[in-house]
Parts: sequence; C-alpha cells; structure tokens
Amino acid sequence: MLKFMSNHVRLSFANPIRVAPSSFKRLGLLAAVGIASLSTGSAHAGEQPAAVAKQTARYAVAKYDRAIVHTLSKMVSFNTVANPALAFEKNPEHLGFKKYLRSEAARLGFDFADYGYVVVIGYGKGEERVGMVTHGDVQPVDPSKWKQSPFKLDSKSEPGRLLGRGAEDDKGPIASGLYAMKAIKDKKLALRKRIELYVYMAEESDWAPLEAFLKTHTPPQVNITLDAEYPVVIAEKGYGTVKLTVPPQSPSLASTEAHLIAFGGGFFGSQIPEDAYANISNATPAMEQEIKQRAAKQAKMQYAFTWKESELQIKARGVSAHSSKPEDGVNAIAMLADALSFRTWQETTAGSMVNLINELLGTSLYGEKFGQAAYHDDFMGSMSVAPTVIKQTADGIQLSINIRRPQGKDRAQLQQEMQEALNAWQAKHVALRDFSIELSDAWVRKDAPQIPTLLSVFGHYTGIHNAQPISIGGGTNSRLFPNAVSFGPSMPGTVYTGHSEHEFISTKQLLLNLQMYTAVLVELAK
Repeated sequence: MLKFMSNHVRLSFANPIRVAPSSFKRLGLLAAVGIASLSTGSAHAGEQPAAVAKQTARYAVAKYDRAIVHTLSKMVSFNTVANPALAFEKNPEHLGFKKYLRSEAARLGFDFADYGYVVVIGYGKGEERVGMVTHGDVQPVDPSKWKQSPFKLDSKSEPGRLLGRGAEDDKGPIASGLYAMKAIKDKKLALRKRIELYVYMAEESDWAPLEAFLKTHTPPQVNITLDAEYPVVIAEKGYGTVKLTVPPQSPSLASTEAHLIAFGGGFFGSQIPEDAYANISNATPAMEQEIKQRAAKQAKMQYAFTWKESELQIKARGVSAHSSKPEDGVNAIAMLADALSFRTWQETTAGSMVNLINELLGTSLYGEKFGQAAYHDDFMGSMSVAPTVIKQTADGIQLSINIRRPQGKDRAQLQQEMQEALNAWQAKHVALRDFSIELSDAWVRKDAPQIPTLLSVFGHYTGIHNAQPISIGGGTNSRLFPNAVSFGPSMPGTVYTGHSEHEFISTKQLLLNLQMYTAVLVELAK
C-alpha cells in the first residue's frame, strides 16, 4: 500500500500535522498514473474550507466530544460478527445493533429506513444527496488476546486509545458520521442537498445483499466511504484467494526418522496470521537448536518449545494485521515455515505443506517465488501474497492464500501463471487436491467531483497541503456506489488496526475524523 512515512506524521489538535519536505515527493502519486483530470486537487489544496464549515466542525468537537465516545461504546457492545449458523435476520446481535441505530437516529433528530441488510439514516431534503457509506458488521476476534472483552470499549488499558472490535473498522466512523450530521442539524444550516448515512451489515462477509439492494435503490449522486485511509482513496487492489489441500501422505519412514506430523495456523482469510504451530515426531535437541537459530533472526516473532517424549511441539506468535497491509503484521505461518526450512522435510502431509510454503511463498510479501506471478504497478504498488489460514481436515491440510492484486496484469494471465507454479511444484513433490484460484480486478475511480474538496479539508486540518489521492490494498463498498471514494478513518503512515487482535482508534483521531467529516458534509451539501 502506498502511504506516508510514519516518522514524519504527528497528530495534534493544538498544532496541525507537519510533514517533512522530503516526504512531499512521496505524495506526487498522480503523475505516476497520469491522472490529469485530478490536477484541480493541487489548486484546491491551498484553499481553506468555508468559514461556516470550520465553525460547524469546531462546534461538533466542542459539543460532542464525550457523546461520540459513549455512542461508540454502545455500538462496540454488539457482537456483529457474521454467524454462519444463524441467519442474519434472526441474529439478535445484528438486530440489536440496528435497533440501537434506530433509537440513536430518533434521539438525534434524523429519519431512519430499514432495508434489511442496509439501514439509511438521513437528514434534510432535496433531490440531490450526499452519502456516507459505512458498515456495522465486524471481523471475528479471539477474546483471549484482549485485556478485556473486545466487545466492551476499553479506554483505560492504553490511555488515549479506545480499544474494541470495530473501533476503527467501522463503528468509529459511524459514530463520527452521526455527530457530524447532528452538528449540522444543530446549526440549522441551509442545505441544498440531503445527507444520508448508509450502514451495511455484511461488508466483511457477503457483498451480494448490498449489490441486490442497489439494483432497486437509487443511491446518492456523490458518496464518501468511511472505511479506509486518508487523504483520499481513488484505487483499490483486486481481492483474490488461492485454496489448496495437501491430501494425506504416508511416505516410507525409518522408525527413528524425524518428520512433521502437524502444521497449522491462522484465524480468517483477511487477517495476517498471528499464530502458527508445528509438531515434529522423533525430533532431537540438535534439531531444536537449529530451529531456534533460524527463529532468532526473525524480528518480532516469539516461539515456545515443548517436548512430549520424542515429539517437539512448537508454537509461533507473530503480529496480526489486515491482510491488505501485510507489511503491518508479521506472518506467523510464513515465519514458522521459514524457521523449519533448515531442511527439506519428508513428504508427510504436514511436511509437504511446509515445503510448499517455503518453496512457493517464503517470507516475502509479494510472491516473488510464486512462479512468474509477481508484478508491480507504479501507482498501486506490488501484488501481495500471504498464507493466512491452514486447517487440519479429514481430507488433509488445507491452505488459504490471500491475494491483493493491482492493475497491470490480465486476470487470466495471472491465474495461468499461478496454476503453472502449482503444477511445477506438484511434479516435484505430491499431488494437490481441491485447489482453486479466485481473482477479482483492481478498481480505480479518478474523476469523482468531490476529490478537491476532500483534499482541501484534509490539508486544512492536518497541515499536509500537498497530499494527493492514493491507492490501498483493501476493498471497500466505494466500488458499488456512484462517485464514491474513501476518506479515512485511518491517517497515512499509521498502522491500520482493523482485522487485528489489537484494534483501536485514538480519541484524538476519532475527534479529528469528526471535524473533517463535519467540514466535508457542509462543503458538499451547502
């Protein structure tokens, strides 16, 4: 993902964010792809938002700095993870969340429409509309890794941070959007356009209901998605998944020969895995030392070694992250396989899986070992390739590989190159089963009319006046709405914590978002 250098970015309400002059060159992304139609963004970058926009934004923070945290706390308390065993319309957590949104809309003085998977909270009238696109569902979570329940907003464990599942992705932005609308309502501003906040309840698991909804519902003419990064996201990599299974293997082994009998890890497909494990039968103390020597060279990895007679059990702990930003995490699956790569393992089921990961993926983030598949786009960056989930099944060991692909290579060509790499590996090792390659295309929207306004507001509130539109590795619902681009909630150069086991939004960032969303809505709707 293209981003600012984190050591040049500071958040402060007393003083704007300042960026070192050397970083400005990093922001000249438009020239890389010749987006001439966005040249107006530079002209607007030095402009100030209208006085009424700035006044309303100041009012929003002064009036609702505590209320917004309370509302976020209530929203986080609903466990809105998709439950495969319970239909959405019968899930009490999802229904409870929607009921809370309805009550909040009424309390704040907005209209509310429930379309099932989609709710729309609106203010004002007019044929022209401005939309904010968000989602109320969240990704799975491992409660054992949190200091308290991930569904209870934690403001004390780490002062200045609000920890909880959905705090950044995407309930914090919903709260910011609600109070931005409330500030505008309080000020009784004369608006030309109606403002609508869309909350979709299955963004993390199933886009089909939203696609069906938009076939019969006319969305606003201009939209901002509050589900990514600043300054403005105009391009998103395509999403992909490679799945394969190493079927049960029974090689001829000497009675004392060391071999892998188990290998696994990961939690869900769009999370860089934090945990992995391996069990070695007939291991030796010397073998343990070799593994430890390789592991010692890996940054931010932790290992635990346990002996059960002659079986060595290894647990690896990395750092979870959103799989669209693999550089923010440390992939425990890839790192554990690398720690085991001091030898080529016998082709047991687990041994074959470790060999495959080391030979086709390695610890690189960008698929350079995956045959001829790796490629790079000057604007969108390199394709990322990450093993994210390994499961032990009755049919063998299943691997899921997460792909984030930029523009610049035909889908059919990429699929063929991946297939050829897998075929070549099978010819040398073992036959794979049930493998599939699913790829979607990159998305680019360079002509949304609100881009100069967004850059102007961002520049005013951060002090970063030369910022230009960027590309990200993730996929948002911007793809489905007309004239939609993403605007926050994450600052460039910071680690995006959504999908991780340490999700939070800082109080400063929550209020900075409130300021910017308020100013943008005034600018776009007045």
